[in-house]
Amino acid sequence: MFARRLGIDLGTVNVTVAEREQVLLHEPGIVAITIEEEKIVAIGQEARDMYGRTPESIEVIRPMSDGVIADYEVTEAMLRYFIDKVIGGLRIFKPIVMITVPYGVTSVERRAVHEAVIQAGAKEVHLIPEPLAAGIGVGLPIDTPTGNLVVNIGGGTSEAAVVAMNGIVAADSVRVGGVRLDEAIVNYVRRKYNLVIGDMTAELAKVNVGAAADIGEEMRMEIQGRDQVDGLPKMMTVTTSEIIEALQEPLSLIAGVVKKVLERTPPELASDIIDRGMVLTGGSALLRGIDVYLTKETNVPAFLADDPVGASALGASRGLERLDALQRSVPGI
Repeated sequence: MFARRLGIDLGTVNVTVAEREQVLLHEPGIVAITIEEEKIVAIGQEARDMYGRTPESIEVIRPMSDGVIADYEVTEAMLRYFIDKVIGGLRIFKPIVMITVPYGVTSVERRAVHEAVIQAGAKEVHLIPEPLAAGIGVGLPIDTPTGNLVVNIGGGTSEAAVVAMNGIVAADSVRVGGVRLDEAIVNYVRRKYNLVIGDMTAELAKVNVGAAADIGEEMRMEIQGRDQVDGLPKMMTVTTSEIIEALQEPLSLIAGVVKKVLERTPPELASDIIDRGMVLTGGSALLRGIDVYLTKETNVPAFLADDPVGASALGASRGLERLDALQRSVPGI
């Protein structure tokens, strides 16, 4: 009765915590650790600010990889830090948590997430597939027989799911997301200009001038890196059209997931989706023109959710209020 009820979106790049109708925390899922003692130095935004700028004795890592736990102990410590930050370290009642997991994770990966949240201080943990949480978070009528197509494009994974009657009718996922988009920009700049840039620089280029398709505007941005030939610092300019070219391969994989789900969708629900379109959630859905790109690739209209970043965490929080209905439709919640 007195326990706090939290919805957590445990992403590869960011962790978002919501309660009721409010996002309480949104921080990078990054941790800085001393290499010899394996002692945590910083977590979240503080650790992100250290990325690529630390001495050899400190390593800055993402404990989540492709949407699943890569380093259990560090993930547990990170979750404890974020939960304590939201509800305070001294608490009489442990919180009840609903946390997102990518669609199609293995039972071992699910168990690792469950245990990590319990060890981080939760009393009770429920796991919800991320596209279902995103659908609830954006306010889709997922409890009706109407088909709704949710495409969640996160940092480590991209998932598409048709949701109806509080469950997932057809879904697929690919371990491609914002991180792979950044890597594609790094590789493109290295191939074309012999310039080595960092992941953070690639992300800045993606956010500031990047796009998935022609948006009718050519933007430019100066980036700095190291020349591959002479090893000296070098500055150059990248344009929107170059970023579009760099991102075509990972974007085609994301579009492929949506196409696979559409192929598996029952005809009755397919007609609903053509009428209603697909809703885009996740941080990487903020890439300019991605709605235009997916509409062109699938012939289904795509539109961006009002709060694509907070949708999954808000959906997980609201999911606790309709737990009985969800448990009837989705095993394992």
